[in-house]
Amino acid sequence: MRLAFIADGRSPIAQGWISLLTERGHEVHLISTFHCSPIPGIASLHFIPVGFSGMGKQGERGEFHTPGGTQGIGLRSVIRHWLGPLTLSRAAGSVREILATLEVDLIHSLRIPFEGMLAASAQLPIPLVVSVWGNDFTLHARSSPGMKYHTRQALSRADALHADCKRDVRLAADWGFQADRPTVVLPGGGGVVRDLFKPSPPEMGILRPEVRKQLEDLAVDNPIVVNPRGFRAYVRNDTFFRSIPGIVEKVPGAIFLCPAMGGNEGASRWIAQLKIEGSVRLLPKLSQREMAMIYRLSKVMVSPSEHDGTPNTFLEAIACGCFPVVGDLESLREWVTDDENGLLIDPDDAEALAQATSRALMDDGFREQAGKINQDLIDERADRDQVAISTERFYKDVVKRMAVGKPRGSSNNKNDKQ
Repeated sequence: MRLAFIADGRSPIAQGWISLLTERGHEVHLISTFHCSPIPGIASLHFIPVGFSGMGKQGERGEFHTPGGTQGIGLRSVIRHWLGPLTLSRAAGSVREILATLEVDLIHSLRIPFEGMLAASAQLPIPLVVSVWGNDFTLHARSSPGMKYHTRQALSRADALHADCKRDVRLAADWGFQADRPTVVLPGGGGVVRDLFKPSPPEMGILRPEVRKQLEDLAVDNPIVVNPRGFRAYVRNDTFFRSIPGIVEKVPGAIFLCPAMGGNEGASRWIAQLKIEGSVRLLPKLSQREMAMIYRLSKVMVSPSEHDGTPNTFLEAIACGCFPVVGDLESLREWVTDDENGLLIDPDDAEALAQATSRALMDDGFREQAGKINQDLIDERADRDQVAISTERFYKDVVKRMAVGKPRGSSNNKNDKQ
């Protein structure tokens, strides 16, 4: 198939999904809303800024980062929510110009703000799939009148919907997505590479020398906890850091690994205030292979998030055998049965996080039981090869449906034809 993606090309989620299709021989064009390096295998790369994506300092994981730490992230979000919708009209014209030069069967926008909004504003006579990411409805959609309006427009225009949890399919109907249109629930990053993310003995040699140096004092019997979420406006890292003293009191020697937090002023400030310098390692951004190694080192992964779909970090962590302690969210309850294959906590409650993490660290049998369940879940619902097959089937169904039904009206544009 000939596919065009409108996405944040820096995001590992977008990269994972796009490579799912390039690896299977499809012709893929990327319109990125942020400057990024070309993804291997794509046919073309274009950059269209929207929502101020061409300004300021952006992180490599598809998130804004500012010197002000979490406060800076919050300020950036407010600016984007209130003024970002005003940038859509001009950017939509650029999308139309680019796609006029390409012959594509389908457009897929990876995320509603602002990629799905941009595709909807372009009003193209090409089948449009929109992906919902974890906080599109629960955080962004209600943040301003403009975001509310353009979320509804994107869902009204979408010919099909992809989400990583059933909750977002249900919420999409409340925002204008029509019930008779196709939907699919699949991991947002294209699924878990089982050859990489699996339980196996950790190999320290996989890590870069500077990362190995940070971990060289770890003992074999150190209970290790990983927080893989980095800094995002909807992840309660304040709760995470405040929970550490209580965990160390119950589980002496516990060590907390924090990828993508190295050099963060807010994290360093919390560590100093709580006097937990000896228990925490702030690591740089790690590659997938390095993350798999960190997960294998760790007994527990924590994610005190207030908004989420199904995070890829969650799937990859449990695939490697980590026990999950995560925010009690509807989307995560689709994967975690509390007290069976993980523990669900109030992301605002540091004491609850400390108690849950301590319990998981101290109960080997509990972790082993949960691990067996989670391995089956990954194989059944998140294996990358199975996701690829389901994705191709979904795309073909969407294109076929449009060719037969023409629900968006007929056009002489060559892109309407297969």
